[in-house]
Amino acid sequence: MGRPIIGITGELEAACWGNWVREAVVSPVSYTRSVERAGGTPVVLPPVPASSVPSLIARLDGLLLAGGGDMDPALYGEQPHPQTGPPDRRRDRFELAMVRAAIDADLPFLAIGRGMHILNVARGGTLTQHLPDRLGNASHKPDPVRMAAHDLQLSAASKLGRVLGAAAQAPGAHHQAISRIGSGLLTVAWTEDQVVEAVELAGRRFGLGVQWHPEEGQDLRVFEALVAAAATAAQPEAGGQSAAGAQPEAGGQSAAGAQPEPDGQPPVGAQSRESAQPQQAKEAPPAGGTAGQPKKARRRARA
Repeated sequence: MGRPIIGITGELEAACWGNWVREAVVSPVSYTRSVERAGGTPVVLPPVPASSVPSLIARLDGLLLAGGGDMDPALYGEQPHPQTGPPDRRRDRFELAMVRAAIDADLPFLAIGRGMHILNVARGGTLTQHLPDRLGNASHKPDPVRMAAHDLQLSAASKLGRVLGAAAQAPGAHHQAISRIGSGLLTVAWTEDQVVEAVELAGRRFGLGVQWHPEEGQDLRVFEALVAAAATAAQPEAGGQSAAGAQPEAGGQSAAGAQPEPDGQPPVGAQSRESAQPQQAKEAPPAGGTAGQPKKARRRARA
């Protein structure tokens, strides 16, 4: 069979061709290159109305929710913080609809940066709008443009831990983060200061969100895991039905689900935006950025 088709969410921004300036569908080329190098066929998706979402999901083998600007805080019941960027409500609506439809179809997906925030809010979670208010420092975005290396701890029982190992260093730059974790999501990576860096959706074949930006580094393992899951989803099953339409396993449990050991892991069950951290995956940690954005007519903080 051919290479699996991976849809990458894009956004609408002003772009120029010679003397012409027109609204265009844009996406950092680092996403398409990473998917292609990992063995997939990348397709950039414009933020279309919700009526088109089922047709897109039916034709994709996997989905990548790309990084970008801050979400509209009204979507998780808050007023905007002074440091929260202006929302792109059209993109917010599109990506929320896409990730919900992907979950319903058990379509493999990877959510990066802003994409992980979309996933969390789609599952009823909330965000910390400005991390320096919570941490007292800007360690997760020390430079307004350049990516900074994040040291990560990972859960051994998670899919991500089996891909990356007990610890990793990854490129990232973000001023927002998960606060209350969404329903069915398990924390599978975090930093020493207890900021959630990756989540997995229990009971699905492959549903991963990462706070960092793997497309800005040389490590393709996360993309390869997405493409491998998408290739499996693209194969028809015995009854002629594709794996993407199959039901999740009974009980909705994933390997990432038991009690963590006490080696400095975040507390179980996030309760408040400022302090509590989300539910953990089983076991103590053992494996596992958007420069090059096109010029914009309006600037937003990136996640």
